[in-house]
Amino acid sequence: MKILMLTWEYPPRIVGGIARVVHDLSKRLIKDGHDVTVVTYNEGNAPAFENDKGVKVYRVDNYIIKPNNFIDWIMQLNFNLIAKASEIISKEGKFDIIHAHDWLVAYAAKTLKNSYDIPIISTIHATESGRNSGIRDEVQRYINDTEWLLTYESTEVIVNSNYMKCELQRLFGLPFEKINVVANGVNLNNYNGVEKDYDFRRKYAMDNEKIIMFAGRLVYEKGVQHLISAVPKILQGYHDAKIVIAGKGGMLDELKAQVEHLGIQNKVYFTGYLNSKQIAKMYKCADIAVFPSTYEPFGIVTLEAMLAGIPVVVSDIGGLNEIVEHGVNGMKSYAGNPNSIADSILALLYDQRLCSNIVKNAKVKVKNEYNWAKIAQDTHYIYQKAICQTMAQKQANQIAQEKAKKTKRAKNSEGEISNLISFRKRQAYA
Repeated sequence: MKILMLTWEYPPRIVGGIARVVHDLSKRLIKDGHDVTVVTYNEGNAPAFENDKGVKVYRVDNYIIKPNNFIDWIMQLNFNLIAKASEIISKEGKFDIIHAHDWLVAYAAKTLKNSYDIPIISTIHATESGRNSGIRDEVQRYINDTEWLLTYESTEVIVNSNYMKCELQRLFGLPFEKINVVANGVNLNNYNGVEKDYDFRRKYAMDNEKIIMFAGRLVYEKGVQHLISAVPKILQGYHDAKIVIAGKGGMLDELKAQVEHLGIQNKVYFTGYLNSKQIAKMYKCADIAVFPSTYEPFGIVTLEAMLAGIPVVVSDIGGLNEIVEHGVNGMKSYAGNPNSIADSILALLYDQRLCSNIVKNAKVKVKNEYNWAKIAQDTHYIYQKAICQTMAQKQANQIAQEKAKKTKRAKNSEGEISNLISFRKRQAYA
């Protein structure tokens, strides 16, 4: 198939989890023999065009005109995505499918669909309502409505968990059979050759300290504030512990103030943004990974930690709840509950045998269920289903048009006969 991926992030631009999903899925589809073109936003010094080991990546700039707000910025980006995709189609021919990732590319996808008669598959990675626990202002409503529009225009919709399937049905009233659950995955070779680096570890903790790490965006729904609130109880039960928080985001200053207020500055370390190599090293150095989200459609970082060989503690919500079985391949805590987070962490710190069993089971689960070979096959099946549905719909429309034409001709014939009879009657009367 010729596949067009539309996304606002692709490595080296990484805002959230979409970049990794599009990157890994595209690479696997290439291995399976498909032709994949990605059109995305250009940031930094990345090239305008790149052949990324078979994946053709086109990056577009935004307009020079400074937008009034984020919504205007997104609309300007969509105009340039349309222009670049149209240019590619005029040179290389039409694509078989458009795969749109989240609302940020909805208008580009819709325009290209209607212009070139190409079906859309959309992946909804998260919803605005979920991120904010409801719709609270006009900007959020606009994003929510755009999410609905994208799902409405799509022949098939992909989500990464059953939790998200229920959320989309509730929010947008989508037909059950239109929503396909395809989990995200992780590259199984990510940590090949990555060993524990003690010099790297000593930047963040002393040798006697157990590292309890978090990696992700520092925003409310990631729940870092609850992990920090759990630290006093963790230290009370296990003094030789160090909390390492990797990432950046709008809550950084607020979280630092929380740490200072609790008087635990010497036990919490904010690393700032870490690149993929640094994160891989951190996973190998850490003793426990904690992902205390209050909203999480899936949670790729959890898979990464499990594959790297660290026991994980996650909230019992969203996709995390579906990945982790408590006490078997990870530990769960009640979402937003610092006491519960501390209890699960302390259970791991006290019981090395529990840690070993969890790590072993977690690796098996990730390799069996979250590998990109399986995910790409499932995604390709959905592409095929969408194309078949589109062809069937076209045939149905053609049949309906033919019937309408025949009916119209029959009515015209009846009218002509009726007129002729009336004419003959008038002649006979005359």
